[in-house]
Amino acid sequence: MSELTLTVMRLGFLAVLWLFVIVAVQVIRSDLFGTRVTQRGSRRDAGRAQQQAARQAPPQQRQQQSGGRGRRNAPTKLVVTEGTLTGTTVALQGQTITLGRAHDSTIVLDDDYASSRHARIYPDRDGQWIVEDLGSTNGTYLDRSRLTSPTPISLGAPIRIGKTVIELRK
Repeated sequence: MSELTLTVMRLGFLAVLWLFVIVAVQVIRSDLFGTRVTQRGSRRDAGRAQQQAARQAPPQQRQQQSGGRGRRNAPTKLVVTEGTLTGTTVALQGQTITLGRAHDSTIVLDDDYASSRHARIYPDRDGQWIVEDLGSTNGTYLDRSRLTSPTPISLGAPIRIGKTVIELRK
């Protein structure tokens, strides 16, 4: 082998070694300090603007916007009542809400007992909200019972994921 080939191989090995060290340090850092919880102000601001527009619309138009699902005791928001995100509110607008440690979740849980894709809350065709555990390790609890299948949520019933408790409210 020529001297040039040997030097290129040494530099390539050194680059791969440093890449491995950098990845290992990032993994250790994320384990020590957890995931970074980011604020999603733009989504909340957009949701508030849509709610204000719906309030200002005539009643017939409001019913059309909600798809005819306007029920008297229907929940309008999801509220975190216990845990690190206490006080966080998400407006229920008919979309699926994902819960977990993953950065793309609707509610990012900084909790050691939460999985990256822990649970989801979604509306069914009748306007009833359903909670489903997504195969998490530590489970999702609704009114102190562990979920084994998608289950309807009653208004004010606590949903527990690790140290975080979430409720549907009007």
